[in-house]
Amino acid sequence: MDVLAKITGIKYTPFLCRSLNLYNISELESALNKDSAFILNVQNKQLALSWWVSPKRTRSYPYARVYDTLNFQGKRLTIIPILKDEGKEGDRDFLQWDTISLMSLLGIYVVISYYKSAERSSKYKHKITNQKFDIQHIEEEINNLLSYQSDALHWNLSQVEKVGQIAQKALNTYQRISKTLDIEMHSEETAQKRIDELLKGKDAFMKLSRELAKKAQSRESITVQPKERLSGTKATLTIKNYLGGYYFFTCDEVKIEEEKIYLIEGKHSKHSAIPSIDDIKDGLLKMILFTNLKEVKIGAVKYTPIPILKLTTDIKFSINNLRKSQIDNLRLLKKEAEVNGFQVLINNKNLSLLLPKE
Repeated sequence: MDVLAKITGIKYTPFLCRSLNLYNISELESALNKDSAFILNVQNKQLALSWWVSPKRTRSYPYARVYDTLNFQGKRLTIIPILKDEGKEGDRDFLQWDTISLMSLLGIYVVISYYKSAERSSKYKHKITNQKFDIQHIEEEINNLLSYQSDALHWNLSQVEKVGQIAQKALNTYQRISKTLDIEMHSEETAQKRIDELLKGKDAFMKLSRELAKKAQSRESITVQPKERLSGTKATLTIKNYLGGYYFFTCDEVKIEEEKIYLIEGKHSKHSAIPSIDDIKDGLLKMILFTNLKEVKIGAVKYTPIPILKLTTDIKFSINNLRKSQIDNLRLLKKEAEVNGFQVLINNKNLSLLLPKE
């Protein structure tokens, strides 16, 4: 099933953002070691900063990190590595255009950076760990951002112009790390081919990313993850923005009832009474998109979208099995759903029916 929709702007109020610690710019390296998201004080100005462990959005909950900065009223920034190579026995991921587009849509300024150092893994012969960003590069970009007057979209487009050069720096760094630590990395040749494409500029990056995103979307639409407990049809969801750009997503579950289309994002827990707060926040980023969709169509037929965050567990859900902090989070989640216009189900029961009266 292929669903098409438009987004003309984002209107959303988050309630589950955690309290963020405050650091000075001189403490940036320490802050990146301690916190996945924080407030940074630079030249008596503040911005909310999050960072991605990998450019791939399915690793290390980057959406949850970004979500935690959403109720900050000033500039919100996220740092994303252009490339992460963990060594031949680990993963290698490249940044995609869609990730930048999504951040632009959310009003998040992106700094595309790269890892400069790493350590040998104690478990695997050809794997590295504890990778660290080039702090000087990030500080320079943050200082540039402070005086930048335009919106996140235009800043992010200017960052994209540099992807080729940054990717080349990343590859050169991994070559040095490989020699220094005597660890074999993934094929240098295939990475260089990709970087040569990126060096052609923004349009080449968009084209390459779009082709890969379409392929990934197609693969994902026929794959049920073990962490998902779903009963409807999986679907591709292609969103067009007001500038004519496209975002390629999958919808975990879609159900159609007359003129309504239920767009369902599923989060599952095998061993806990409820999915983790990071899983929930990851799902909420999809709710931000789903609650702002216009002109939702399958073919020529228009539907009214009903967004649903579906939480499932292998353990029978009981409010009595939850800690007070988990119940408090569910109350905030209920409020977020009501204010922003989506539903939350836990094992197919509406959240509002499961929570005790306050």
